[in-house]
Amino acid sequence: MSHLISYEPATGAELWRAPHGNVDELVARARSAWPAWASQPLATRIERIRRFANEVRKEQEEFAELIARETGKPLWEARTEVEAVMAKVEISVRAYAERTGQRKLDSALQGSAALRHKPHGVMAVLGPYNFPAHLPNGHIIPALIAGNAVILKPSEKTPAVGEKLLSFFVRAGVPQDLVQLLIGGPDEGKALVAHPDVDGVLFTGSAQVGIAINRKLATDPGKIVALEMGGNNPLVVWDTPKIDDVAALIVQSAFTTAGQRCTAARRLIVKNDMYDDVIGAVKALTERIVIGAPFDDPQPFMGPVIDMRTADQLTESFLYLISNGGKAIAHMRRPREGLPFVTPALVDVTGMAERPDVELFGPLLQVVRVDDFDAAIAEANNTRFGLSASLVGGDPAQYNRFWANIRAGIVNWNRPTNGASSAAPFGGIGFSGNHRPAAFYAADYCAYPVTSTEMEQPRASVGVGFREV
Repeated sequence: MSHLISYEPATGAELWRAPHGNVDELVARARSAWPAWASQPLATRIERIRRFANEVRKEQEEFAELIARETGKPLWEARTEVEAVMAKVEISVRAYAERTGQRKLDSALQGSAALRHKPHGVMAVLGPYNFPAHLPNGHIIPALIAGNAVILKPSEKTPAVGEKLLSFFVRAGVPQDLVQLLIGGPDEGKALVAHPDVDGVLFTGSAQVGIAINRKLATDPGKIVALEMGGNNPLVVWDTPKIDDVAALIVQSAFTTAGQRCTAARRLIVKNDMYDDVIGAVKALTERIVIGAPFDDPQPFMGPVIDMRTADQLTESFLYLISNGGKAIAHMRRPREGLPFVTPALVDVTGMAERPDVELFGPLLQVVRVDDFDAAIAEANNTRFGLSASLVGGDPAQYNRFWANIRAGIVNWNRPTNGASSAAPFGGIGFSGNHRPAAFYAADYCAYPVTSTEMEQPRASVGVGFREV
């Protein structure tokens, strides 16, 4: 039997292994367990989910250490991810009440009309490696509150975190067959997505995989599909004297989590007469970034990327940019041989004839200089993606123009492109999503509305088109 093996990015050591799962068996067990869970009162389901938060709290430091080891992210950041996992419970309870509320209305003949919501059934959750606990959890909790069963297929690069996450639900009293773990790679993921007894697919990952899922399910309209697929996100810098603050916002946007966030800034668009000051400050701050292993002391700002293949692809992308008209401002280097550590890179791509519209998932920031605000907006929109965008500087009128004209699901002013609130909807357009935002709006795709007209006794008469007796 073949096994899936997980390695620690910062050391290369084996962390975890387990045999690949059987999709048919997992789906059959989930479908068998689902009706009893769906018939439980909402209050009972919520009470179990609140217990889940308490179970996580009992082991939050151990959980953070596991996340740090398997992703390579600094321990301080892994701790913030665990905090987000626990906070998701109460946010999701509020969201379900707000987004799926029940209504009673008057109807004809002294009857009533009702609006209620039903769960879909068995939901497949396909998780990413950058936030292997927080992002799947953002699907799982709303799905369970609504009354669904869940099968989590974690990224093949972070299965140990997925296994640990689901163990907290089982310890909280959620039936084990209701929250199941599918271990495997792309083949298992494809089989789960296409399985006829799966009622919904909730995906977070690359545009390439998300589009493949969308294409695969195009002839299956009965399956709810929610796609969150990342972005080629712009950060526009305009008139402001606060250059140090600008540089800090840029570095936070582009290089937090080693650039492995779907909301990370990928393109820095700078007004020409601010270019030298802004780029000088960003370069200076970038050179001060501490890169290290998760448990280093003092703590690093960023760790490695997820694996050697990713590091190699980023290095190749950097070389492609500077070989095709880009000018290196800060070179991407590989400071630790044999491990996926890379240094943050800055490349001025203003002179490139064709800029690749892809999500370079790592600490690689492209810079474009422009002369006027209309050109800045046009450049920001020069992408098929549409997840996140920020304007740093400018005045209220310019921000209003920016907000109105930018095609993105998250639009910020004087704030980073990343760090979105779980208490707000999270999603984008174009290659970034399919108009099914997650976070606070996850309740929308975890239950469907059902309308009813109801009377306690049958009453009817037909007054037109019948001969008299």
